[in-house]
Amino acid sequence: MKPLLQSETFVRIAAPLAVGVALLAVWEIGCRLGSIPVYLFPKPSDILASLIKNGPSLLRALLITLRITLQAFAAAVVLGTLIAFMFVQSRAVEVSLFPYAVLLQVTPIVAIAPLIIILVKNTQLSLTVCATLVALFPIISNTTLGLRSVDPGLASYFRMNRASRLKTLVRLRIPSALPYFFGGLRISSGLALIGAVVAEFVAGTGGRSSGLAYEILDAGFQLDIPRMFAALFLITITGVFLFGAMVGLSNLALSNWHESQIGTEA
Repeated sequence: MKPLLQSETFVRIAAPLAVGVALLAVWEIGCRLGSIPVYLFPKPSDILASLIKNGPSLLRALLITLRITLQAFAAAVVLGTLIAFMFVQSRAVEVSLFPYAVLLQVTPIVAIAPLIIILVKNTQLSLTVCATLVALFPIISNTTLGLRSVDPGLASYFRMNRASRLKTLVRLRIPSALPYFFGGLRISSGLALIGAVVAEFVAGTGGRSSGLAYEILDAGFQLDIPRMFAALFLITITGVFLFGAMVGLSNLALSNWHESQIGTEA
């Protein structure tokens, strides 16, 4: 069984890599055959050369964007989990406040980011606030759904034994909610990165940000298209890394006991 599982894992990793390499080869060959100018659409080799040439500045910008993303993601996880706990303890509180969480989700961050940046004097803090607002809703929604998705028989058993709300929360609701919670983490991690980049775009127009979004803006102003694509590549790789980290964390937490993971290993 283990060799089969290992071969399936290898296929899952190797197949996307093979497709990616094939797409890059088609991209490179197509640009060369079509003699497409580098300022219109650079080849992968041009992007790689720019990535090497501008490596220090791009890496510095990546670290700034990643720091904002991780800070916003951590804040969203803490706030979203606490709000979900509050919702599940009182239906009246959930009915009263959940529409405001939905309002935050559907309001474009581009529209409110300038206001937040003006009100919050510290630029890094304002960017973190913007990214947190974007990443908050999936944590609230998924965790609340998970905390309410308990087995009715087990819930009746806890009530029959006069279990307190705290004991029911810790021993029943939280274990039942973990798959939903980790699903929210996978979504929220990517949204935190998106929120950070969008907020940097807004702040970067005034020259007050030095993250990857500002690198993209600066490269666009200078018509340095390979550097722009190199910054976009780093953003993409960061998003993939964050998603993969959340998937690994979910597998690590659920693999030994939850049926969603045990079923995949059978």
